[in-house]
Amino acid sequence: MDAGLAALLGAAVGSLATLGSAMVTGRAAARSQFVQWRRQHRRDAYANYLGAVYDRDVALDAVRDALRVDRPDMRDVDQKMDRFVAQARDAHRAAELVLLEGPPSVVEALYGVVRAAADLAEVVRRMVRDAHAEDTSRKAEDTALAAEREHLLYQAVKGLRTAAADVLGDSGIRL
Repeated sequence: MDAGLAALLGAAVGSLATLGSAMVTGRAAARSQFVQWRRQHRRDAYANYLGAVYDRDVALDAVRDALRVDRPDMRDVDQKMDRFVAQARDAHRAAELVLLEGPPSVVEALYGVVRAAADLAEVVRRMVRDAHAEDTSRKAEDTALAAEREHLLYQAVKGLRTAAADVLGDSGIRL
């Protein structure tokens, strides 16, 4: 084989090796960018949902506070209940994005929050109905039940935070 042909073959092999290496590097970079993009979208979805849950819970606490007095101002209670309903809708909308982003471990934790929030809201709605009817027969029992369900909701939210942190790779962060 003459030197010119050997040089040409050597250059071709070198070019192919360089091209292959560039393709592998490009794919790895693209994969890394996709993983980062997906992580950021999940982080945003989880943070938006947790923020909406917080706002909803603050609104529900305001309803419970308004009901604590012996004779609550029902117009005030109803306004606060309307605020809670609006915040609950916002939380529901934010949950939809968490459902889309997943993964199953976070979705399962999300359902735990949804169930616990619904259980607490059920008690508070009954308390509002009773206050409208001026029926105080279950007030002490429902106040205690609401506190118990609030604790269960707190635990469910804590579980969601843990599941989200695990998915995001922030497993050392526990809120």
